[in-house]
Order: sequence, then structure tokens, then C-alpha cells
Amino acid sequence: MANWYYTLRTKLLLLSSILVLPFFFHAKPLPVTALKPGTVTSMWGFFGHKLINRIAVFTLPPQMLGFFKEHIEYLTEHAVDPDKRRYAVEGEEQRHYIDIDHYATDSLDAFENVPRRWDEAIARFTEDTLQAYGIVPWHIQVMKLRLQKAFESKNVDLILKNASDLGHYIGDAHVPLHTTENYNGQLTGQRGIHGLWESRIVEINAEEYDYFVGKGQYIPSVLDFAWEAVEASNLAVDSVLTIERELTASFPTDRKYTYEQRGTVLVQAYSKEFCDEYSARLNGMIERRMRQAIIAVGSIWYTAWVDAGQPDLSALTNTPPSAALLKELEELENMYQHAGHKGTICD
Repeated sequence: MANWYYTLRTKLLLLSSILVLPFFFHAKPLPVTALKPGTVTSMWGFFGHKLINRIAVFTLPPQMLGFFKEHIEYLTEHAVDPDKRRYAVEGEEQRHYIDIDHYATDSLDAFENVPRRWDEAIARFTEDTLQAYGIVPWHIQVMKLRLQKAFESKNVDLILKNASDLGHYIGDAHVPLHTTENYNGQLTGQRGIHGLWESRIVEINAEEYDYFVGKGQYIPSVLDFAWEAVEASNLAVDSVLTIERELTASFPTDRKYTYEQRGTVLVQAYSKEFCDEYSARLNGMIERRMRQAIIAVGSIWYTAWVDAGQPDLSALTNTPPSAALLKELEELENMYQHAGHKGTICD
């Protein structure tokens, strides 16, 4: 039968397996007054992060695919664990972003001013400064090394935990608004744009995106790769903000927002009409960044495995997460649901 048939059938099956998951109901239930468009509760949205990790599995070579497919539900569901820690654990928040524009000077571009190597960056700016303005490119490198060591030790718990977390941070590095101090438009009167770009539009358009991104590739320098992802994201910041501002100026105010039922909660959200127009003016930017995030996740998972000596993962099949890991995850969920927020919430 024609190749196009199998391609279409595979895409439909993949999307159905993704979209039936209860992505929308993991955030804390809040009253409608709290869940307004200016509120951001997670990066790429819980939906987007799960989508990225899940599809990244299919970019892996056969030697990895069996193990990762066996644990695809874990990698999908726990793609959002870093966001849960972000609001409950001190020191987690800065791993998700870098306000690179803070480092720009009159004579130097920010990317020229900030050394890529951690020790050199500390020497120039101090560790306190780096932590204050975000460390996502460096943390991606840290997480890659942790995953590599997990592969080397053939520790199923650590492979799953580090792979799912690593996917999250890579996804964050591909979001333009994770690379600027104006992360939610709060400095330009555009509060709420963070959730609009990375959550709302993805939720609306996910079924239309093309998820065939090819196979993961070995990355000689994960640190340089992470910095290049951040730089590509940052190049899009001006368009993200300018296009929304121009659209808002011309769009009827009574049609910009709508109300939707999310489980038992009625929430105010950007209207589909506004989202469609904004997405059209962005000319596919969000889909491109998501596709690039997917192949980046698969490629860095693959790189960690190669650098670990390409261990035989078939020996780890039929090994579920341990009781200790499941207890740790239960405690994280309880902390997320009940602990006070320690990170910054875009309100």
C-alpha cells in the first residue's frame, strides 16, 4: 500500500495516543478569578511538555526505542515534574530560563558578553548573579551528564527520572519568553502573553502540527547546542511581543477573550479567533519551536546513551520504576498540591 497511507495512519494513531491523555487536569484547581489569561502555571503548558517528551521517544534508534516505548507513559506523565518542583522547591525555578537580555551592554551583545562555560561565567558575573537570572543552558548540560551516568549504571529509576526531567528543560530552552526579563509581557503591558504563546495556542492547534521530525542525531557539544537553542529562542522574542501588541491594537476587545470549562472550573481564556490570528501572523513559529524541541530532546537522550558506551537496554526490559521512586513521586505530587509556591508565577 502507498507510503502516504502508512504515514497518515501512524500520525493519527500517535496523535490519538497523545491527545486522549488528561493533560488539562493536572494543574491545581483555582477559581475563575485566579485562572485569567495573565496567569502562567507551567512552561510550554503541561500539555506541551508531555507532548514533546512523548513524541521524542519515536526519534530514537532501535537500540533505545524498545526501552523508551515500554516506559513512554512515565516519560509523558513525568515530563512536568520539574514544573511541580518549580513551585515547591527552593532553587528549582532558575533552571527553567535565562534572562539573557539582562547581560546586554551598549557595546556587547548579551551572547557575546556571557561565556558559555560555567566556570568562566561565574568568574565574570558571580554565581549569585547567574542563579538570579536563570541557568537553563548550563542545567541542560548537567542533566545530560546525569542521564549518561544513569545509562552507565543501568539504573532504571535514574534513567527514567533524568530523561523525563532533561526533556523538560530542553523544551523550556526552546520557548522565546524563557530568554527575556519580559517573560510575561509585564514590562510592555502584555501580561498573559507567556501562556498565550506556549500553552493556549498549542492546546488549540496540536492536532494540526507535523510531528515527523526525523531521527535524533549525536550532538558533539550539548552545552553549545543548548546555547544555540537559547539564542534561536531569543531571536524570536521581538516578533512574539510586537506581533501580539499590533494584533491587540486592532482586534475587537470584546472578542479577545472567552470563557471555557476546564473540568469543574470555569476559566477565562484567549478566544480561538484571537489565537488563530496571532498564530497566523507568527507564521508557524510555535510549531517550528516545538518540532525543534522534540528532535533536540531525542538527540540529547541519544547522545547521553552513546557517551555512556551504548549499554544494552534490552537487559532492562520489564523492569518497572521501583517502589522508592514511586513514593518519591507521590511526595512530589503532594508537595505540589499543598505546599506554598516558592517560584515566580506569571500573574
